[in-house]
Amino acid sequence: MLVFLYAPIATLIVLSFNSSKSRAKWGGFTLDWYSQLFQDSAVMNALYTTLVIALLSALIATILGTAASIGIEGMKKRFRTFVMGITNIPMLNADIVTGISLMLLFIALRFTMGFATILLAHITFNIPFVILSVMPKLKQTNRSTFEAALDLGASPFYAFRKVIFPDILPGVISGFLLAFTMSLDDFIITHFTKGPGIDTLSTKIYAEVRKGINPEMYALSTLLFLTVLILLFLINMSPESKTSAPASIVTQIASRKTHHEIPTTEKKESHRTSRFVMRRVLPAAILVAITVGGIFYSSKSGSSNDNQVIVYNWGEYMDPDVITQFEEETGIHVVYEEFETNEIMYPKIKSQSIAYDVVCPSDYMIQRMIENDLLAPLDYSHIPNISNIDSTYLEESRQFDPTLSYSVPYCWGTVGILYNKTMVSDPVDSWSILWNDKYKNNILMQDSVRDALGITLKYLGYSLNTTDEGQLEEARDLLIKQKPLVQAYVIDQVRDKMIGNEAALGVIYSGEAIFCQEENPNLEYVIPKEGSNIWIDSWVIPKNAQHKENAEAFINFLCRGDIALKNFEYITYSTPNKAAREMIEDPLIRDSKVAFPDASELVNCETYRYLGDQNDALYNEMWREVKSD
Repeated sequence: MLVFLYAPIATLIVLSFNSSKSRAKWGGFTLDWYSQLFQDSAVMNALYTTLVIALLSALIATILGTAASIGIEGMKKRFRTFVMGITNIPMLNADIVTGISLMLLFIALRFTMGFATILLAHITFNIPFVILSVMPKLKQTNRSTFEAALDLGASPFYAFRKVIFPDILPGVISGFLLAFTMSLDDFIITHFTKGPGIDTLSTKIYAEVRKGINPEMYALSTLLFLTVLILLFLINMSPESKTSAPASIVTQIASRKTHHEIPTTEKKESHRTSRFVMRRVLPAAILVAITVGGIFYSSKSGSSNDNQVIVYNWGEYMDPDVITQFEEETGIHVVYEEFETNEIMYPKIKSQSIAYDVVCPSDYMIQRMIENDLLAPLDYSHIPNISNIDSTYLEESRQFDPTLSYSVPYCWGTVGILYNKTMVSDPVDSWSILWNDKYKNNILMQDSVRDALGITLKYLGYSLNTTDEGQLEEARDLLIKQKPLVQAYVIDQVRDKMIGNEAALGVIYSGEAIFCQEENPNLEYVIPKEGSNIWIDSWVIPKNAQHKENAEAFINFLCRGDIALKNFEYITYSTPNKAAREMIEDPLIRDSKVAFPDASELVNCETYRYLGDQNDALYNEMWREVKSD
């Protein structure tokens, strides 16, 4: 039993010292991941934010919950039972319901999502847990003792502080620790109530794992495990508390004399030391760490709210050095947040609960955002570097932005099949191989509505923009039939799995394929003969952007030839920037058929179009049926 409990933790600790990024091979001992972890300001900021929110929410919830408990205890029995029932509902409620409800409430009240909304949400769900801890202690208190203190002339507050509070203190402390732990561990409610630039450890780890497991996360998890282990050790060092308080000092002395339990000097000293550590040193250390950490990381990320730009981009879709260089050259602070699919990004923009300044959607989603009046026209006098964008891609952009008023192309590419030559013996030139039983549990599909249905429709000989319900049902049924063969539905994780030889075939974007081929020479990419999607991701500015001029300066910066080249070399997605392509030194990359395919390979390819809300709902319904079958 212990082996099953601790083997995963032991594996995680070992991998945190592995110099290889691959989980499948040992590359030698290293401390690099720990070094990089502490140099990663995003992770350190997430750690600091987690501690501050947990501490503040637990403290405030403890005060409010204790006060509420006293009020509830003073109610008549029937009404008290009713109120306690209502208080218990949030604890029984699903976290996702609580998270969505709070998010909708904040949107309705026009709150800007950020640190404050997370704190309010954590306080809200922590209060019932404090009440749950304090109420039993209140029921055990002797009310006559409190009344006797009042009769002797004590004020109500003084009597409470000297008589009631010492009795309920264990419950108050338990409530605080429970609230702190619940806040520290929360993901779902935080996910729905957070804003751009604000991450806790749970949301940061989730975002990183969705892109593929980074060894820094092994190091972080190891440190968290060791921290908990040390805290448990310190707690167990503290002196044992009595199960019940003595009635009086006289009773305590009489008990000691009767049982001859006179503590020795050594025991007293030991208890005094451990009590000092637990009650003074540990809390002081936590407060100092939080304060120093806040000052340090705030100074590193600090910039006035007026001189910033809030960017919402795909995961792993920009060289971090580009952001640093932009900040250094312009003095504009970049708040950077990532999304995984267009369908995740769109509701956030539509709700306008978060004022992003610049976003990078795909072609069909830009069309949808234009039709729903969610975008602001661009002032091209602030974007002179658009002259570096090849006219071919500007003309292609007219399919979703007819007047070229709202978007600037950033990257383009195709969707195809990446396969491992050592694991696939059949010729790969058709989507049909994804339905071959021979490769059961070795196929990776895209976890995306349009991509999954699109390639299936092309395989069936239909347009990937069809609105024919019969054709969509045929594609849905074929995807359901394929499910037993699929190892996983993934997005960014397809890279790690294909590089690590964990799958034979994967549906992938062309830019990801280039990166994978650099890491694993046994991989090949092909655009199937039935055709596929040719896509363009472009920068747009939402209508509710608060820093429009900074957003246009950011877009203009990305259109510079040297910056576009740096991004191309980092993300390996095809660039529409002609100046950047001319700067590519390696002719194999500059003339790559994966990055820049021949026109003949794109004959049967289509660009996604926005099909309207009704058809969009139909596509989503078909995809839900596939995933839930």
